[in-house]
Amino acid sequence: MWKAYLKVKSNGGACGVDKESIADFEGNLKNNLYKLWNRMASGSYFPPPTKTVRIPKDSGGVRVLGIPTVADRIAQMVVKEKLEPMLEPQFHPSSYGYRPGKSALEAVGRARKMCWRYDWVLDLDIEGFFDNIDHSLLMKALRKHTDCKWILLYVERWLKAPSQLEDGRVLDRNKGTPQGGVISPLLANLFLHYALDMWMGRNYPDIPFERYADDEIVHLKSERQAECIKEAIGKRLVQCRLKLHSEKTKIVYCRDVDRKDSYPNQKFDFLGYTFRPRGSKDRWGNVYVNFSPAVSDKAVKHMRQIIRSWRLNRQSDKEIEDLARMYNPIIRGWVNYYGEYYKSGLYPTFRMLNRTLEKWAMRKYKKIRGHRQRAKHWLGRIAYQKPELFAQWQILGVRPANGWTKGAV
Repeated sequence: MWKAYLKVKSNGGACGVDKESIADFEGNLKNNLYKLWNRMASGSYFPPPTKTVRIPKDSGGVRVLGIPTVADRIAQMVVKEKLEPMLEPQFHPSSYGYRPGKSALEAVGRARKMCWRYDWVLDLDIEGFFDNIDHSLLMKALRKHTDCKWILLYVERWLKAPSQLEDGRVLDRNKGTPQGGVISPLLANLFLHYALDMWMGRNYPDIPFERYADDEIVHLKSERQAECIKEAIGKRLVQCRLKLHSEKTKIVYCRDVDRKDSYPNQKFDFLGYTFRPRGSKDRWGNVYVNFSPAVSDKAVKHMRQIIRSWRLNRQSDKEIEDLARMYNPIIRGWVNYYGEYYKSGLYPTFRMLNRTLEKWAMRKYKKIRGHRQRAKHWLGRIAYQKPELFAQWQILGVRPANGWTKGAV
């Protein structure tokens, strides 16, 4: 229970329906943990409703999150820490989501290699996956791996825990597992392990795929094979009481220098990256077409929205070192993730960030107020002297004589 509490604290998170924050829970920590342990140990723990939070999607519609209380997150973490070592060794090597020792970038890298080897991709989208997981099938899968009564008891209670809407109404749940729950990703992986991963291994052992939670792409040799697999997976999901999204599931042609056929779909998004034909250079400097991933338009839009939300033009009371201390960890995260493949895709966004810093400088310093060229040279000198101050400077590069390089302007 103590270890679970420490993990929940490190993860942070919002309040649940009881409006109790982690700080509030810590106000009477020893007593709260003892009560939770006592109730779980006796089998008398019943989870409260999850708080419903609706997050708008870039593609339209909303993503519905279910936020448990702090105490319930700790209880879920207790079960997750006990259950995960049982399930983890059984999962398919092509499953990457929410697994220790695996990452989204690893999935993107493998997808990149497979797209070079296979001409076609089936980009799968399961309609409302987390909201439509069948409870009886999930519990059947769980019983294959454990007969521990208290694990089975509490998992079933969490699956059936009601949700509380923004207006206070409480709705019963007869299917699905709430996104936002600590144990939900593990249960989702277990469900898809049997619904898709094992099924693919039995029926199509030579067809590679990458799956991150409910995002999955399958690599095929021909359009006809892609159509057949799409139909077969659709039927399989119906057996598991799920279905493919008819509009978002698509077949994609991986066009490159050696694949010159025409096809309507020649790009797809996977884990924040867009895979499509791009210009590349070989070791001799020759330009050719390569099917590669780079930061997606959705990710770029999101980064620009975040940069605007900082309102740097209103922070003229800060020094540039203060801004770096506040925002560089976020920028470095973008560089580390989206800069792994085709990092030049980040250049336009980082140029925008540099221009925003130039506007901040013009507002702060009277000598360069109204003179963008002076501001650009001033910032260029700072970047040359302290290239580690902002993470984007190390990607764009600078020259001391002219400030920003051609690629950085």
